[in-house]
Amino acid sequence: MIKTIDPNQFKTIAWKNGHGETTELAINFGGTLEKFDWRLSIACVIENGLFSDFSGYYRQLILLKGQGIKLTHNEQQKDELTVPLAVAAFEGSNQTFGELINGPIKGFNVMTKQSHFNADVKTFSQQQTITCSIAKITFIYAVKQPIMIEINQECIELPHGHLFQAANETSQFLNVTGKDFIVVKIQPQ
Repeated sequence: MIKTIDPNQFKTIAWKNGHGETTELAINFGGTLEKFDWRLSIACVIENGLFSDFSGYYRQLILLKGQGIKLTHNEQQKDELTVPLAVAAFEGSNQTFGELINGPIKGFNVMTKQSHFNADVKTFSQQQTITCSIAKITFIYAVKQPIMIEINQECIELPHGHLFQAANETSQFLNVTGKDFIVVKIQPQ
């Protein structure tokens, strides 16, 4: 299966803690906010505060826009995202406090149920062509501008703000040309 997911197909839902909204880009078939295997979303953080509790899940947060955010996990471990496409990875059960550095941010979130799936997340900010093996499910998100994806001798232009999805039964590899994009490979444990 190969498909491009248009922003018109994304869903806006309330945060689990009720303090904001998230735009859900993709979720496993039959998944809901309360029970899912994997989920990709984008959220704006406009104020300091605690992240929602997602015990049993692993989270990866990528800075898309804004001056940055400092994350403190369980009052100990710290992550600081100050560069576009910087990634922080942490347990969903952590008590994570986000402190904005200088105004709101927009973040790309990847969550996977720890007992079932894992996600390999890579970001690319420089103009380049990469060859990427296709996992059980592979997503590519164009952050700021269109990128080109070549798969099965077909070239697909992915507009910015769109999400590309491929499954490994369609092909083993694909090529991506462009800059400012995110590759997420989801595999069963």
